[in-house]
Amino acid sequence: MTRALKIALIGGLAVTAASCAAQRQMLPFGLGGKKAPTAVATAGQRVSVLEFEQQLAPSAALSGRDFFLPGPQAANSWPLPGGTAENSVEHVIAAADFTVAWKRDIGAGSSKTRQVMAPVVADGGKVFVLDGESTVTAVDAGSGEVLWKHNVKPEGRERGEGILGFNIRMGGGSSLTGGFGGGVAVGGGKVFVASGYRTMSALDAATGAVVWTVPVDSPIHGAPTVAGSRVYVVDIDNQIIAFNTANGQQEWSYRGIAEPARIMRASSPAVVGDTVVAPFSSGEVVALRASNGQAVWNQVLSRTSRTSALSEIRDIAGRPVVSRGFVYAVSHSGVMQAMDIRSGTPKWTLPVAGVNAPLPAGDVVYVVSKSGELTLINRDSGAVYWTKDLNVGRVRKEGGVFGWWDHTVHPEWSGPILASNRLILVNSDGEAVAFDPKTGVQTAAIKLGAAAYVAPAAYNGALYVLNDKGQLVCIR
Repeated sequence: MTRALKIALIGGLAVTAASCAAQRQMLPFGLGGKKAPTAVATAGQRVSVLEFEQQLAPSAALSGRDFFLPGPQAANSWPLPGGTAENSVEHVIAAADFTVAWKRDIGAGSSKTRQVMAPVVADGGKVFVLDGESTVTAVDAGSGEVLWKHNVKPEGRERGEGILGFNIRMGGGSSLTGGFGGGVAVGGGKVFVASGYRTMSALDAATGAVVWTVPVDSPIHGAPTVAGSRVYVVDIDNQIIAFNTANGQQEWSYRGIAEPARIMRASSPAVVGDTVVAPFSSGEVVALRASNGQAVWNQVLSRTSRTSALSEIRDIAGRPVVSRGFVYAVSHSGVMQAMDIRSGTPKWTLPVAGVNAPLPAGDVVYVVSKSGELTLINRDSGAVYWTKDLNVGRVRKEGGVFGWWDHTVHPEWSGPILASNRLILVNSDGEAVAFDPKTGVQTAAIKLGAAAYVAPAAYNGALYVLNDKGQLVCIR
């Protein structure tokens, strides 16, 4: 069962039963299956609700206009899930030949009870990955040789199984969840590991030896962010916790609005100066003081669609990105926003539903929607240069018997990253695909050996992708 189908099932169970009849009656042109009462239209132009809510129109003023992109820079370290504490890396030197150099099995892949979710990080000649069974593996960045392994699952802890692999928050505070998820980050000679088994750990980056481990109240499905003397994580109860990097002592915490529905991916905070930007599954983006956790501002990226029950899932699953004084974030419910880092005041807002981090670079911002549309946006105004449907020629039918009960499969996309003048994304069809960053035209594609749901990381001239089989793929 694809992850997109899982999302649809959970969202449908949560909100569809109470609203489907009413929504059918609101659909235009008889799509609801019942004839609407006869009415006389007033003067004006009829607009399809479907077209109004789904279209993101390019700006005529930007048609044919060029824009600035910075040149590629060396990526000598990728210690955090987003490359930096701000989750902002504009253009890197990586994968110039765009060929697979090697693949290594590093551990357990995804299954019904576990998921490969953790972004790849790299530093000091090593690449660090977390597999579907909460095992951290250190790999030589050049050769792919496995240097050490360590499993952070507590002894005697058995893996629970959630509904369809999701964490579902139930009434009364109970939780149905497995131990999947978490992630890694590197800083100060340590590898920090967040775990779905309710632990936060620090390992020696050279040997994998445990420096400290502390229990937490709820599973952590997102990767940590390290900045200064603190490491920050967001748990499944929408609580951000700051730990001391030296000893694991909890310094402060902040709890957002509880949210019963979330999707499979999980996000990481962004940090700039004394400000931490935390994303929550409630659709909240909250700026906090790094020193004490005091809230500075709060924005909610939420938009209810009349045509999609899934808009009720407000999760901000892509990392918020801080770039040039603004925070860029996208929610699953269909809001993309640029916010002033000091006040949270929106600069512009667009109707984009996504689960990936946006990519600000030069004069523009790239974002890929959950439906597979790549959009290029003017950074200053929020006006759209163009949109490209990445799934043209990739949509297919699967399952069924003799043409009955089959279903349509749309690939899911992760990224993008701008590397050596290529805009690169990976997808659930097991491809890494390169596009022209100015036009969006596809220029190359290579096979990864399995579906990929985690965006690539860049390090020392290469891109590293962790696929769903638990294979680390090096692209040079």
